[in-house]
Amino acid sequence: MRVGYPCINLSLPCRPSRTFRLASLSHDRLHATVEGNLRCLEEIVRWNAAQGLLFLRITSDLVPLASHPENRFPWAEAFAPRFAEIGGVIRRYGMRISMHPGQYTLLSSPRPEAIQAARADLRYHARILDLLGLDRTAKIQIHGGGVYGDKKAAAQRFAAAVDALAPGVRERLVVENDERLYSFSDVGELHKMTGLPVVFDAFHHALNGDGQTVGEALAAQAGTWGPEDGLPIVDYSSPLPNERFGSHAHALDEGNFARFLAESRPHDFDLMLEVKDKERSALRALALARGDGRLVTEVG
Repeated sequence: MRVGYPCINLSLPCRPSRTFRLASLSHDRLHATVEGNLRCLEEIVRWNAAQGLLFLRITSDLVPLASHPENRFPWAEAFAPRFAEIGGVIRRYGMRISMHPGQYTLLSSPRPEAIQAARADLRYHARILDLLGLDRTAKIQIHGGGVYGDKKAAAQRFAAAVDALAPGVRERLVVENDERLYSFSDVGELHKMTGLPVVFDAFHHALNGDGQTVGEALAAQAGTWGPEDGLPIVDYSSPLPNERFGSHAHALDEGNFARFLAESRPHDFDLMLEVKDKERSALRALALARGDGRLVTEVG
């Protein structure tokens, strides 16, 4: 069990997600921004490894406007050596990497243009992971999307869109339960239709449950992952008190987390902490998990 957090590190002065508006797109602006974002990504990777945090979700904004049709700059070719260098560092530390496109990457949409944009966005994410030289355990995590008044038809569109993806994109894709529309059982059905591994989000399961305990869900999840996919991925967070439905807590709820560790045994997985204070809560989680035989904080 490797523990990690998403996208940015609040302890470092840099951000790997600097971006700009489409009106500002130029070769020089893109080159300078990507160069800075990659420099920061390497800083985060090295900082995390030194702390024993071996799971990282890379920001989708690493290359601004990468999938926009007006961005015709050959950024992948220009930065291929730099990506390869950072990928070598990631592999040396045995770090697990994932990415998570935004809420508008919808494969279940009834609008063909929305699915076309989603496919372009997924190709971008897969290209990042390919440039880093990572195997198919580096995953791209998506949701089922909307239901548009007919969940069965939406699921069929989702499956058709997945089937139409290039193999190199499809083999990285995993699908996650959400807090409103697609329960864990629902994404289990999407797995049967597509073969995609399932990500178990414990917080979403608590909000949109299907009657399964955490242990039962984790046992079912394990059956959707093949050896080439690596360990299953689990997302963990807890609710933000007195805030809107589905809001994530700002900091780790240590009692809730300890209960989750107990309920999840003996299942092994890599754990993504979707907590707003990022690495600070991830370090507390490491301390709480000390002595748990599943925990890995260094490789090699």
